[in-house]
Amino acid sequence: MCVASAALLDIIFDFDQKEREQVFKTNHFSCGVCFSEKTGAFCIAFPKCEHVFCTECSEYFKIQIENGSVKALNCPQPKCESQALPSQVKNLVSSDLFAKYDNYLLQSSLDEMSDIVYCPRPTCQSPVILEQNTIGVCEVCRFAFCSLCKLTFHGVSPCVFRPDEVRKLKMEYENATNTERIFLERKYGKDRLRRMIDDLDSEEWLVDNSKICPRCHAHIQKSDGCNKMHCSKCRTDFCWLCGKILDPRNPYLHFNTWESPCFDRLFEGVEIDSD
Repeated sequence: MCVASAALLDIIFDFDQKEREQVFKTNHFSCGVCFSEKTGAFCIAFPKCEHVFCTECSEYFKIQIENGSVKALNCPQPKCESQALPSQVKNLVSSDLFAKYDNYLLQSSLDEMSDIVYCPRPTCQSPVILEQNTIGVCEVCRFAFCSLCKLTFHGVSPCVFRPDEVRKLKMEYENATNTERIFLERKYGKDRLRRMIDDLDSEEWLVDNSKICPRCHAHIQKSDGCNKMHCSKCRTDFCWLCGKILDPRNPYLHFNTWESPCFDRLFEGVEIDSD
């Protein structure tokens, strides 16, 4: 198609669109919400579905934008998924509210891009296009960072995540759909992701089922027996109940002294066989 023909088609399409808009403005329509008859000049027609509603019944747009739900500007018709065009929203709300809508729309679009992250510096927060899988360099403040842990880029060294970050990632992974799980596995590495989750499970199990040796801080599990514990790592005897280090010459004295908080509690919590 030559340039002249393409330009002529653009003119024809533009003229047709303007004529359609003029016809719509002069015709009368029944609002799908309040059922009142109004001319098209005071109505909005959603694209694709062509459902018509008066502008007064489109006030819910303002509420949705104020709440940041820019993707909820759907047609009010039940079960209809048509969305209002930005040009339509612009004609229905104030300039300040439309600017907020425009920013929300851009933000939500950037959030869906897997190769877009935000600069982790609190004073910057600019969108950054990843140069490689995990390297981000902010064009605004020039901060080079790891896109996984959001710390200064550390090359091939493994990321260090806080327990609360791993816990949040674990919940996100366990509640994700198959597609979302594949995305997380590609982002963090399937083996590494499973290892982080397994390590977190192990740490949480140790917290619930073991105690710390008061001398070497090793985790000690009590399977059975009395409350006089012996650390196999540093050879320290300590009380399972209060954590006090016991006298190696007479470790049971702690349970036989009146002044001790664990007096007569050597076998407390031990299941006694009925035989």
